Amino acid sequence: MLFDTHVHLNADQFNDDLEEVLERAKQQGVQNMVVVGFDRPTIKKAIELAEKYPHLYASVGWHPVDAIDMTDEDLHWIEELSSHPKVVAIGEMGLDYYWDKSPKETQKEVFRKQIQLARRVKLPIIIHNREATQDIVDILKEENAAEVGGIMHCYSGSLEVAKECIDMNFYISFGGPVTFKNAKKPKEVAKELPLDKLLIETDCPFLAPHPHRGKRNEPSFVSLIAKEIAELKGITYEEVVLKTYDNARQLFNIK
Repeated sequence: MLFDTHVHLNADQFNDDLEEVLERAKQQGVQNMVVVGFDRPTIKKAIELAEKYPHLYASVGWHPVDAIDMTDEDLHWIEELSSHPKVVAIGEMGLDYYWDKSPKETQKEVFRKQIQLARRVKLPIIIHNREATQDIVDILKEENAAEVGGIMHCYSGSLEVAKECIDMNFYISFGGPVTFKNAKKPKEVAKELPLDKLLIETDCPFLAPHPHRGKRNEPSFVSLIAKEIAELKGITYEEVVLKTYDNARQLFNIK
């Protein structure tokens, strides 16, 4: 009963063998996944996949790297899609100061608009953060994001910030990097935080966990992340699987 809360099965890397990828995930016990859309093409494909496969859901939002491209029409379209029965979250959204395609102020404006949208439609949000932690935390507070909560996706920050995010009604989600030998911060956070505030994800096809690091990631590998968290916390694999599954279904309001 694994729940991969962040997949990009809508990426070109899965064009040739999607059915095989889904079958491998099923064999590994992955029961549900959220396909994340972050621009027009990926949002359309996420919706298509969620409509085709009963165990897949979709998230719709606009990536901060492409914030400069987002129009009011795009925002309105995302709001319309939010009422789709298989759409369970808004995102991924946030701030990315690593790439310089979109100016920081533009990213912040688009981020705020999407939080406001999520509050209007009462859906949780999925946060992308790259080298922008303090600005993200500040904006989440200023825009009262705690009202809907959400996910700190592929978390790599400090324990202190993680606790701050939990106080704002957010779950901390771990991906492949928590399995890397040199990933001191994610390992510490995964060990210290309560299990009822944790989620697991692959972010496939990116960031494959050990021992597949450097290869194409896929949802079946989410079991390796659950196993790593179980080892770090000194609990059973089954405990991690069941609780993160329940956490995800509760967050996404999946009955």
